[in-house]
Amino acid sequence: MFSDTDIQMMQNALALARLGRFSTSPNPRVGCVIAHGRQIVGQGYHVKAGEPHAEVHALRQAGAMARGATAYVTLEPCSHYGRTPPCAKALIESGVTRVVAAITDPNPLVAGKGLAMLAEAGIQTESGLLEHEARELNRGFLSRIERNRPYVRLKCAASLDGKTALSDGQSQWITGEAARNDVQQMRAESCAILTGIGTVLTDNPRLNVRAFPTLRQPVRVVLDSQLRTPLDSHVVSDSRSPTLIVTLVNDETRWQPYLARPHINIIGPSESIGQRIDLNRLLTILAEKGIGELMIEAGTTLNTAFLQADLVDEMVLYQSPKILGNPSKMLFDFSERPDILQQEPQWQSQAVEILDADIKWTLTRPIMILS
Repeated sequence: MFSDTDIQMMQNALALARLGRFSTSPNPRVGCVIAHGRQIVGQGYHVKAGEPHAEVHALRQAGAMARGATAYVTLEPCSHYGRTPPCAKALIESGVTRVVAAITDPNPLVAGKGLAMLAEAGIQTESGLLEHEARELNRGFLSRIERNRPYVRLKCAASLDGKTALSDGQSQWITGEAARNDVQQMRAESCAILTGIGTVLTDNPRLNVRAFPTLRQPVRVVLDSQLRTPLDSHVVSDSRSPTLIVTLVNDETRWQPYLARPHINIIGPSESIGQRIDLNRLLTILAEKGIGELMIEAGTTLNTAFLQADLVDEMVLYQSPKILGNPSKMLFDFSERPDILQQEPQWQSQAVEILDADIKWTLTRPIMILS
């Protein structure tokens, strides 16, 4: 159904959409190319929520040359008034005669209405071109809309013998500078970084992006059931990144020293996280707050809890050639499972990279939104 030219133009649109991977959240990453055959007359991508969408940038560049052209968009054009006017209306007014979308928008405000609006105006519409690539690019947005929870990436760093820290908690540095810089990029792509109170007390992490300039910092989410986060810890004192503390403490007087800082918010028991922090419910709450891609940077206990709850979609393991020995801390803490040797692997290796002396190993499991 699609020509080689169509494929090339959509590949160009996807490359443009990737340029927004550090900044568009909570909006999807979208690119647009306007072309007459192989001649591109306009192109653009969505940079940041509240700013013009990809179609608007491309149409501005194309000007009068948009008339009679084909618009290739990685996501169905919007049909409603939000922070910006509907892109479907702008495409109609531009005079394009054909619109090809990689995927339809699952957002109930759109959900086929954009393509329907274009078709009613006499514009030829098609969808499904490079659909898998477009869904992969927007896995966080799609997970938030379709599954009502973020896409969860668990990041770990371990020694050659699978240890994450010495027995006293010391872990700086297991991996080298190249691996740590790579983590900075993953943080920048994420909507939020989640950790536990144990990691805060032991490592006092900043959990923000420092290696390069970014238009937005990810939200820091701290699971702290007894509200023990020190007021002088980086997640509290560093206001460059917003912080969300999840606690079971129901005493709002104890919340006040934290809430006095504008960049801090608290999720308490009243938001239905139960008598313990319910990870499933927590992910739903985070999705409702616009978080689509969640990165976990935690210790053995929290890593194990998320895996046991079957809530991890991707694992990224940075492995160093160092050997820490016993009784150093482990990556995970599971009971022995002899039956696992006879089963198919739960995880699929997607990529292995060499980062100086370290290895980066990316694993995923099949999930419905990426099928």
